[in-house]
Amino acid sequence: MTRSDLQHYVWGPLSRLGLGIAVVIFVLDQGHKWWMLLGVGIRAKGRIVATPFLDFVYVLNQGVSYSLLTGSSQRWQYLLAGFAVVASGALVVWLARGVENRLAAVSVGLIIGGALGNGLDRITLGGVADFFSLHAFGYYWYVFNIADVAIVAGVVGLLYESLFQPSSGPRVGQSRGDASKSTQTHS
Repeated sequence: MTRSDLQHYVWGPLSRLGLGIAVVIFVLDQGHKWWMLLGVGIRAKGRIVATPFLDFVYVLNQGVSYSLLTGSSQRWQYLLAGFAVVASGALVVWLARGVENRLAAVSVGLIIGGALGNGLDRITLGGVADFFSLHAFGYYWYVFNIADVAIVAGVVGLLYESLFQPSSGPRVGQSRGDASKSTQTHS
């Protein structure tokens, strides 16, 4: 595989948008986490009440979503971080070769940035640092972070795009005339 082939494989017309979003999410997530840990000192302060339905807390999640598959060993954290890197690499290839519109590119970027942010936590902290605790009427739900919000928003964006966006339009980089010619030849 030549350098040009490799570049074509991992860089497409919407790669700049998607990867730009990924970088922004990664920086926001990591900046917020380190501000909460070092600036606010959330570990020592415990729960900080922000509103009647939102508290800031510190939870180190050593598992996956909702603390499933919890494992405290450093090897487990490296395995989960490695999975985040591999999944992000696959998403970069999909972004370059299969994503056809801006909504999908932004959504994939959100997922990549969130996955890499949580992956870095696993290496540096031994688990994912979560801070936002939503609650109401005595019920406490999921504690989460900016990376988690980005991942969920990315998945929702992809679901919306796949369910409600027409796929019959031209692909990125293809003019409407080219698209109509290709549909005429395949009809």
